[in-house]
Amino acid sequence: MKNLSKNKAVINGSASVLSILIGFGFSFLVLLISNAPYSFVGLTTLLLGGFNGGMQGIGNVLYTAGPIILTGLAVGFAFKTGLFNIGATGQFIIGAFTAVYVGVRWTFLPVEIHWVVALLAAFIAGGLWALIPGILKAYRNVNEVISSIIMNYIGLYLVNYMIKITIFDPTKNQALMPTRAYLPVYGLDKIFTNSSINVGFFIAVLMAIIAYIILEKTTFGYELKACGFNRFAAEYAGINSKRNIWLSMVISGCFAGLAGGVMYLAGSARYFEIIDLLLQYPEGFTGISVALLGLSNPIGIIFAGIFIGYIKIGGFYLQWYPIMPEIVDLMVAVIIYLSALSFFFRAKIVYVLRKFEAKK
Repeated sequence: MKNLSKNKAVINGSASVLSILIGFGFSFLVLLISNAPYSFVGLTTLLLGGFNGGMQGIGNVLYTAGPIILTGLAVGFAFKTGLFNIGATGQFIIGAFTAVYVGVRWTFLPVEIHWVVALLAAFIAGGLWALIPGILKAYRNVNEVISSIIMNYIGLYLVNYMIKITIFDPTKNQALMPTRAYLPVYGLDKIFTNSSINVGFFIAVLMAIIAYIILEKTTFGYELKACGFNRFAAEYAGINSKRNIWLSMVISGCFAGLAGGVMYLAGSARYFEIIDLLLQYPEGFTGISVALLGLSNPIGIIFAGIFIGYIKIGGFYLQWYPIMPEIVDLMVAVIIYLSALSFFFRAKIVYVLRKFEAKK
């Protein structure tokens, strides 16, 4: 009890749980104000999340969590190395388009490996898109937040243009979809019947484990984090900070690009004229909340991503009741973004525990 304020696992877990509970509290207030008769049943449905739909609901939670974990990983990896990659959305979009393009146009590939090549292409494309703000940060000290936001919108309109000249079908007013490159299910549909689950979730978990090993178990990861803590001290110690800065952004972008590939090779997402893609699929921005809720730890991000997926599916089942869709979206958004306050609550919990221990 004396050293409770130094127990990172307890502090981090308490902070995340507290932020989630406050998020649910605010969402209940939203329900109470907007539709009081359904406030308790609505909150219960939201709390039950994917369990409302049995195995189908759980399968859809895992399906939803896959891309969210990867975008959370993109943001969290950059956080760990002292960078704020707010450009995950742009990297996600570029990765999504690249995966779909490879899936539609590279029909010379064997069907068995087509989806693998498409995902690899998305992975590389996301990393290359992140290279630009990474280079600007490393060699010209351009703020990565500003350059990443700019790259988001360049990516959005570039993809809109590329879709129309490469894979758009004007007769159907939508893009062609890569049916032969859809992610395999490998029998998961037998367990999670009627759900959208595929191997995307397991790819995301594998990437999180790899990121954890890189950051915590390798010299390369130590150098990346050293540059994040203090770039100038790292340089004094002989670490090439410029190389590590742009490499960190590239790795972060690779995760975000892979998220786009996982999302659009799932067989359920559809391209239309996607002028509003930033709003239609805001996984890149949700990744910021996931990274904060998981405290930028790759393993924590897995659980944070599953939680966000759980809440999103719970919001879907709220459609059973006469609750406006806008209210459902507002409630889910409140929970997600209040969950991101875990860093704030962590500091407060440490402060309170230290005062309590001092009195003892």
